Amino acid sequence: MHAAMETTVGFKEWQVVCEALADGRQSVILRKGGIHEGREGFSFAHERFFLFPTRFHATSEQIRIAIPTEPMPEWQLGDPISITHRAEVLWAHTLTDWQQVMDMQDQHIYTEKTVRDRFDWQGKGMVTGSIHVAKVKVVPLAKTWTFPYEARYGGCRSWVTLDTPPDV
Repeated sequence: MHAAMETTVGFKEWQVVCEALADGRQSVILRKGGIHEGREGFSFAHERFFLFPTRFHATSEQIRIAIPTEPMPEWQLGDPISITHRAEVLWAHTLTDWQQVMDMQDQHIYTEKTVRDRFDWQGKGMVTGSIHVAKVKVVPLAKTWTFPYEARYGGCRSWVTLDTPPDV
C-alpha cells in the first residue's frame, strides 16, 4: 500500500462511467473540473484512487451507450455507496489540440458534444481549449466497500477524502 492519503481518496465520476471503466469499455478519464476545484482548477493530483460513483449530471445524451432515459437523483444522506474498483494513473496530460482529444474517442463512452463542451469550458483556473486526460488501469477490489453517503461527499468537486477502507 502507498501512503494513507493515496489510499483514502475517492474520484467522483458518473456511475455509468465508473461501470465502463470497470468493465473495460473505457480506459481514460477526461476531466475539466468542478465548480469547487479551487483557484488552481482541476488536476490529476493522485496516482491511485477509488472510483466514487455519482449520478449527478449524467444523461443519455452525454454518453454513447444506452442508459435509462431518466437520470437518477444524486445520493441522499445515508444512502449506501458501493465502491468496487480503484484506479491507478498510468499517465496524465492536459491536451490543447482538439484532434488529439478526438483521437481518443474509442477509449471512452462520452459523446463528442460532451467532450467538446468540457474542452471549450472556461472557469476557475481552467482555460478554454483544454482538457485533462488520464490513462488509467482499473483494478477490482477483493470485496465491495459499502458505506453511507455523507454531506462531505457532495458538491461539484472531483476529489473526496474517504475514511480508511476495510481490507478491500
